[in-house]
Amino acid sequence: MKRIAFLIKLFLKKFAISPLECSEKDSVLPKRDSEGTKLINDRVCSSLNYLKSYTTVRIDMERNSMDALLEAIEVRARSNRARVAMGIRDPNPKILESAWKAQEMGYAQVVLVGIKKEIDEIGTELEIVDTDEPEKTLAELMVSRRVDAVIRGTAKASGALAHLKETLGKKRICRLALLLTVDGTPFFLAPVGIDEGNTIADKLRMITLGAEHIRRFGIEPAVGVLSGGRIGDIGRNKRVDRTLADGEFVTRRAVELGIKAKHHTILIEDAIKESNFIVAPDGISGNLIFRTIAFLGGGDGLGAPVLMDDFVFVDTSRVGGHFTKAIMLASALSNMNKERQQVIH
Repeated sequence: MKRIAFLIKLFLKKFAISPLECSEKDSVLPKRDSEGTKLINDRVCSSLNYLKSYTTVRIDMERNSMDALLEAIEVRARSNRARVAMGIRDPNPKILESAWKAQEMGYAQVVLVGIKKEIDEIGTELEIVDTDEPEKTLAELMVSRRVDAVIRGTAKASGALAHLKETLGKKRICRLALLLTVDGTPFFLAPVGIDEGNTIADKLRMITLGAEHIRRFGIEPAVGVLSGGRIGDIGRNKRVDRTLADGEFVTRRAVELGIKAKHHTILIEDAIKESNFIVAPDGISGNLIFRTIAFLGGGDGLGAPVLMDDFVFVDTSRVGGHFTKAIMLASALSNMNKERQQVIH
């Protein structure tokens, strides 16, 4: 054990870089206002108690009740019924049916954004915004407040995210995916974009922003940091060594920032037992985790909200064709943003 501890210290000393040194000026890691966050969460939870349907759905903040999360999201969505725009490319009956189901179940008023002629050929009673550039129109609808929230739907990922960044005036964004394991256990995951989470600074920024947004659900984040091997694998491969060193550094820094975190090395099966927020070694591995659970492992992906305060944009995968839960999540997040703004002002 002493040898392992020595090796970890050696690799941390060799590889660790201060996250602020490799951050841009506008991406200095935020400090958490614990009292302010708790006040907002307390008031939000208190206000929700007045909802008749909320009497049976209450998130116990101190017990980290992830089990109640999906029920709470559903309650918020139904109480809000936000106008949610959904990007449409290559429409088919399954996609349109999932959008209609979200409206029929009372989660949202769904607005389809795509080529009207193609959508009408299949048939729908939903509102349609006619455009041959849904990726651009989604961002425009969002910032103009013509809709309360947006999901990418089947719009192209690169175009939709590029237009979103351009519209917001940002060089980069962070996304936090919400997933369900095959046994129905919900958890958050980041990074999920293939070009995200490639530096220590990126991962720490995702952890701090992700933790803040998870707290808005009334849940205290428990972060499980992953890397490319076990501690005993040090010395087998330089790339693995680097991920282990990064994992140790990121975990220590997160704890210093007041966030509960543990380095689970490559043992994701242990991390899911103790954590509600999994941090992958990089965006490629995070994307693979998402796809394995949602498309191969019998789980489900509700979507990956972009972490921002003023707008709601939920990223989705074009694979699968199920968007009902993503629309529900977007409507709930819109409700949370409105309540948060009321508390702040």
